[in-house]
Amino acid sequence: MQNIIPIKTALLSVSDKTGIADFAHQLAELNIGIISTGKTSQLLQEQRITCRTVTEVTGFPEIMDGRVKTLHPKIHGGILGQRDKHMDVAKQHQIEWIDLVVVNLYPFAETIKKPNTTLAEAIEQIDVGGPTMIRAAAKNFAWVAIIIDPNDYALVLSEIREHQGLSLATRQRLAEKAFAHTADYDAVICGYLRGQVLPTLTLHLENHTVLRYGENPQQQASAYRIAGTTAGMLSATQRQGKPLSYNNLVDADAAWNCVQEFTEPACVIVKHANPCGAAQHEQITEAFMRAFNADSLSAFGGIVALNRPCTKAIAEFISQIFMEVIVAPSYEAEALTRLATKPNLRVLAMEAHLPSANEMKFIEGAVLIQNKDTTSLTQADLQCVTQAKPSEQAVAAMLFAWRVLKHMKSNAILIANQHATVGIGVGQVSRVDAVELAIHKMKVVDGEELILASDAFFPFRDSIDKIAPTGIHTIIQSGGSMRDEEVIAACNEYGLAMVFTGKRCFRH
Repeated sequence: MQNIIPIKTALLSVSDKTGIADFAHQLAELNIGIISTGKTSQLLQEQRITCRTVTEVTGFPEIMDGRVKTLHPKIHGGILGQRDKHMDVAKQHQIEWIDLVVVNLYPFAETIKKPNTTLAEAIEQIDVGGPTMIRAAAKNFAWVAIIIDPNDYALVLSEIREHQGLSLATRQRLAEKAFAHTADYDAVICGYLRGQVLPTLTLHLENHTVLRYGENPQQQASAYRIAGTTAGMLSATQRQGKPLSYNNLVDADAAWNCVQEFTEPACVIVKHANPCGAAQHEQITEAFMRAFNADSLSAFGGIVALNRPCTKAIAEFISQIFMEVIVAPSYEAEALTRLATKPNLRVLAMEAHLPSANEMKFIEGAVLIQNKDTTSLTQADLQCVTQAKPSEQAVAAMLFAWRVLKHMKSNAILIANQHATVGIGVGQVSRVDAVELAIHKMKVVDGEELILASDAFFPFRDSIDKIAPTGIHTIIQSGGSMRDEEVIAACNEYGLAMVFTGKRCFRH
């Protein structure tokens, strides 16, 4: 091994104390002196491991509720000093060299995952001294080793025992890991603060998977995880099936986000990032069947998302048809056995998670950022503007439909009853074309009142003229057109009920 440096003094200051006592004990057995801070020092002393506190080294107490502990020249000089250049300065100021720095950071990411965490609580978990020591040690890897991961304790101890020090190659590898760690940490903090408009935005991405290809075979693609996040499709557990493709990830994400709108047992089936069927029912198997039957032709080769465990009955049905992906919180044992008969089917187990607060869209040379549309619709939001009034069944159908409509590409029209979609017109450049497409696909279910939902206002009465002969009696839309009165008059002419929500749900 080349460029071995002996380890004489180590500084230990860790938030994650996994294995730290045993590590410190073995350092002491190797006659390596230990400096420690705060609770780490208390733990070592309780374990009867000899160590000096930072205060003993600096002659300066921890102040400001522990916010200032290690930010002192006798600490950072000991870490940053170049042994071949700064020896005289170190002696002049009585600075001793620190050869090994062991630091991990306040649990900021874990803190902000907790429900109802306040901004003040989150800010208190932003580590300052830790990243400063990590960066100092990593910068000076020519002379100093930095450990940020308890999994590296054994490797470091083994090398010290075998070579009486650590090699340059090991120190450089540990430094690379340390810089990635602080970058990830800062990226999580930055992401948390994105609710505010920041002058600059740093996005740290970790390469997760090289994909077979992109949307089309001629396109190369990779999947990157946003540093610090555990949400999203890249966190799903794949129980079986071929590797996920670019399109699988996009579609599964769309399906999962839509089905998470529901607290009731629900199923959403997606094709090309758009719902082609959705349903809710007290029995998840029935919800699946209704979602599939809403448009069984479009469901072929689709992505199924469930917000309840997948049952054996659902698995038996899926095993007889072609689907690309199924994603659910969990699976009955017999369901997994049945799905195994379709070895290419991608089976994902996905835990429910709090959605990220914002969403991004890349355009050429720029990134657009907006907060996610997490608005919900209640009966109180429905303003009836026509002479005819919606029935209770129609109100229930409208509230159901709005949850799905939010996830459809504009222009979008959705026909539904209170349990399921029955006709979808999506991604049309003309609203009246979307209406005609939804009507064309409409399947009438006996005894179920149908409503029609639009993701934005009707600019003309032509859509109402198309809707009137279909048997649909209630329409829900945002309102806000210059011709609202003309559209309302058309509804009154046909005896249709129409409600305004004041909420548009475009999606591009």
